[in-house]
Amino acid sequence: MNRRTSLAAKFGDHIENRLGKTVENRLEVDDLDIYDPVQVPEIMRWYRVALPEGISGDGSEYHTYISKGKNDHLCIIISGGGVAWNEYTAARPVTGGKVAAGLPNFYWNNLRPFTQLMNINIGITNTKTAANPFAEWNFIVITYATGDFHIGNSEFCYKSETGEDEILHFAGHRNFMESMKVTKTLFDKPDKILVAGNSAGAFAVPALAGEISDEYYPVCKDVTLLSDSGLLLYKDWKRTAKEVWGSDESFVNRMHSDNPTVDWYESLFKEYGKKFRYLYASSTRDYLLSSYYNDIITKQYKTDGDVQQAFFEQLKVMVRQLKDITEDFHFYIFDWPMLPPAIGKGGTAHTALKEITFASKKSEGVTMADWLYDQTEGKMYDIGMGLLEGKNL
Repeated sequence: MNRRTSLAAKFGDHIENRLGKTVENRLEVDDLDIYDPVQVPEIMRWYRVALPEGISGDGSEYHTYISKGKNDHLCIIISGGGVAWNEYTAARPVTGGKVAAGLPNFYWNNLRPFTQLMNINIGITNTKTAANPFAEWNFIVITYATGDFHIGNSEFCYKSETGEDEILHFAGHRNFMESMKVTKTLFDKPDKILVAGNSAGAFAVPALAGEISDEYYPVCKDVTLLSDSGLLLYKDWKRTAKEVWGSDESFVNRMHSDNPTVDWYESLFKEYGKKFRYLYASSTRDYLLSSYYNDIITKQYKTDGDVQQAFFEQLKVMVRQLKDITEDFHFYIFDWPMLPPAIGKGGTAHTALKEITFASKKSEGVTMADWLYDQTEGKMYDIGMGLLEGKNL
């Protein structure tokens, strides 16, 4: 690590620590024991629910977030936070320092205070603004700190960057089930459900939607699914799920290509058909997903015009594949530039669901917030499909 990189890393860690302390001091979220009859959650207030049976990737405590709304609609948010698919990536979790220095960092391995900023009161979970049409819904945010697309069930041994023996707890599916117990306890009979995931959570939506419907909400007939930015081609995903993450066969057996999102949606539609509304969102040249893909194929964790163009071509193929599953699959495509600093250079933004731009930035004159709300109301249409014919930025 050169001096410039070292200084950037120290600055990044400093900023993250300051932000973490700010979050803790603001006390904008209270702890909630859902089994305490004295504790009744207030409407339109966020709470943190500790889940003793859950665990973060580094072995630390795990929790989820809930907000009780003003209606009987339920939004299940499946959070993103990177992915680890081998020993090298497992040894490089995200830190503020690594992000600032542009060093490889692949997944969040704990729920330190800074991660709260990515989960509540931002984007679709911002319940403080009338610009968000989902503000008065009930919310559960299934947090993510395991690097396994929420489907893992194993303890993975690896060597840290400093050569120490470490264990990564791929407990994503256990955490999901514990979170859903909370969801069912607090929100027993929703009349409308939106299951939405961003980044790693986008992969998880089609993997987990059947379980959500069958095990927790079999009565609800109004269910919309959204995957926001779940495209990362890798020929060994099936082996990873089976041998690294220890995923259940129900997930592994539905994987047969280098694109698990398409595989899982294909399987989901075969079993459930039009029981769900199916949605997908993506930017055209995602700077972050293209960086992951570049690392997979060249071992270089950075983005550039060539790999962004490769991502763009892959996205066009994926949209066709999802449309082939059902013509009722609908899309929100956007091309908002990624502002510096980015990993490498250029590219477009990564996700919109839980970003400050959710209810403000537009594609073809429509915000993601308004488009998504329309879909949940049965007004189905595509946005930004013309961008898939666009030239390089």
